[in-house]
Amino acid sequence: MRQPPRGSAGLLLAVLSALTFATSGTFARSLIDAGWSAEAAVIVRVGLAALVLTVPAVLALRGRWSTLRRNVASIGTFGLLGVALAQVCFFNAVRYLPVGVALMLEYLGVVVVVGWMWLAHGQRPRRLTVAGSIVALAGLGLVLDLAGAGRLDPAGVLWGLGAAIGLAGYFVLAGRMDANLPSVVLASGGMAVGAGVLLLLGLVGALPLRVHLDTVDFAGYRTSWLVPVAGLVLVAAVLAYLTGVAATRLLGARLASFVGLTEVMFAVLIAWLVLNELPTVVQLVGGVLIVAGVALVRLDEPQETPAVDNVQAPVLVTSR
Repeated sequence: MRQPPRGSAGLLLAVLSALTFATSGTFARSLIDAGWSAEAAVIVRVGLAALVLTVPAVLALRGRWSTLRRNVASIGTFGLLGVALAQVCFFNAVRYLPVGVALMLEYLGVVVVVGWMWLAHGQRPRRLTVAGSIVALAGLGLVLDLAGAGRLDPAGVLWGLGAAIGLAGYFVLAGRMDANLPSVVLASGGMAVGAGVLLLLGLVGALPLRVHLDTVDFAGYRTSWLVPVAGLVLVAAVLAYLTGVAATRLLGARLASFVGLTEVMFAVLIAWLVLNELPTVVQLVGGVLIVAGVALVRLDEPQETPAVDNVQAPVLVTSR
């Protein structure tokens, strides 16, 4: 039987990864509306996903435990910033904002990275990166729709920008990680650390931990809480991550990350179909500008060699 070309298979996997990542906000919204705290939803999602990914992570290490020991501190920092902070902020943002708008704000993390590398490391951005950042910030102004009738909740905006900072932390930390550390190990370890720290903070009363093991509203139906939890863990985390890994190996991080930008479109579409929520026309235009700006910034990044299993692949955004 004839095998599909690597490029075609990679594109299909990258689109599937973006689609499955885009479901996280919708699954989380049904739990949060039922009384779950955002922190509890994050703990369940990343904790169980880390558990499921443990076996693939161990197999990927191939007995190289010294590599794991050498990167323990980096994995821990990644789990705190790139996983815990980003996901808690994003899930709190969807309490106040449409899912698509919250994701648009989170994607500004790419622009935050540009500013951080310039201010902290003196890496002055090139013209295309500057242009992309300006376009994305212009899009932010439209997404906020400050002059419109339906102004966004300031609390939701702040949570969304917090998610952008967490996403920026993901990119910065992943880019500095040991290239010998398999990406699935980084994801599993980071999610385990993030879940563990959030659970500890919840147990000592520093964070709200509320769960309601009852029926929830999802897609217009009353169903068990297990349905959105299973979706968060198996679809929006495990399947999304594994297909992203496979896509990056086939396409390379640059092309796979461009395809990953379709996540915003999928998130808006899913939220419309399942939650009957849709951003305004002005906000949708702003979202298009944000994605276009991010694409310009990504286009200005150096070329990389495809089919390499490293942790610098920005399509593997485990912070969502």
